[in-house]
Amino acid sequence: MAIPNIFKQETIDSLLSRIEKLTPQTQPLWGTMDVAKMLAHVNVTYDLNEGRIESKTPFIMKLILKAFVKPVVVGEKSYPKNSRTAPVFLITSEKDFENEKAKLIANIKAVQAKGEAYFEGRESSSFGKLTSKEWNNLFYKHLDHHFSQFGV
Repeated sequence: MAIPNIFKQETIDSLLSRIEKLTPQTQPLWGTMDVAKMLAHVNVTYDLNEGRIESKTPFIMKLILKAFVKPVVVGEKSYPKNSRTAPVFLITSEKDFENEKAKLIANIKAVQAKGEAYFEGRESSSFGKLTSKEWNNLFYKHLDHHFSQFGV
C-alpha cells in the first residue's frame, strides 16, 4: 500500500475534507470512542511529537516498542480494527468536538508547514529516530484508521 504523503497539499486537502464530514453525532463503525474522543485521541500523536505531553515510557519498554511495535506503526500495512493502544492515548474524559477538531486541523497544517526535512531523523518518544517517511506513515495511518472507523 502506497501511503499518501502528509507533507503534500493534496493529501492535506483530502484529510481536511474528511474531517469536515465529521459531526458531533457521527457514530463509529467499530470501537467504543465517540467522535470527540477520537479527535482527542489522534491529537495525542501531535502533542507527544511537540512535547506538549510527556511520555514516561521506561527504557525496557522503549526497547520492546522499538523492536515489535515500531514496524507496525511506521510500516506500510494498515492498522487492524480494534487495535490496542498505549495508555497515553486512552481518552477517558469527555471532550469538546469543536475544540478537538480545530486542534487537529491546526496540528495537521503545522506538520505540513514544518515539512519533510524537519522530520528527517527526528526523535520519537517511543521509537527513537525516525525518517520523514516513517513519520509520514505514522501520522497518516493513524488518521486514516480513525477516519475510517467513523466512516469518513
